[in-house]
Amino acid sequence: MNSEKVAEIYAANQRAREKVIAAVKDLSAERSLSPLEGEKWSIAQVTEHIAMVADAAARICAKLLGQSEAADVESDADTAFSDTFLTKSKEIAAIKLQAPERVQPVGGQSIEQSLAKLTAVSSRFDELRPLFEQYDCREQTFPHPFFGELNAGEWLALAGLHAERHVKQVESLKSKLRP
Repeated sequence: MNSEKVAEIYAANQRAREKVIAAVKDLSAERSLSPLEGEKWSIAQVTEHIAMVADAAARICAKLLGQSEAADVESDADTAFSDTFLTKSKEIAAIKLQAPERVQPVGGQSIEQSLAKLTAVSSRFDELRPLFEQYDCREQTFPHPFFGELNAGEWLALAGLHAERHVKQVESLKSKLRP
């Protein structure tokens, strides 16, 4: 991907992380861990899930970028997004998905622990940035349960889109907490 596109995705992902932090920063441990009637996950579990998915996306990106680097095809592309990714990105906003077992929260993690993991993942993404800018990442893919085959650029963007999606969920859960 070109460096301008990479910069846009990184900026969007940073804004998404900031929204996650803002959404949970004022919650006590007791309130964030409390299950809410009719809800599957507590706010702490949603935050744990966000961090788990970001971590998985970073690992997948590292693997795919390693393959791109080994292929030694430098980037000249303006975008790394397929039409399928763009279409499904719009569709996903209107539907509820079941998280695969490997990224379902196990519970017991505090919001602070999940945010620390999210910060560590952000650092790992920062380490990958030069590879995103240098190599063509459109050819190597890894499957996503809803989107299908995604390349590294799509996984990078999905990390931020996923966080944004769950910020809305956190806000909804917060509105159900008793004062």
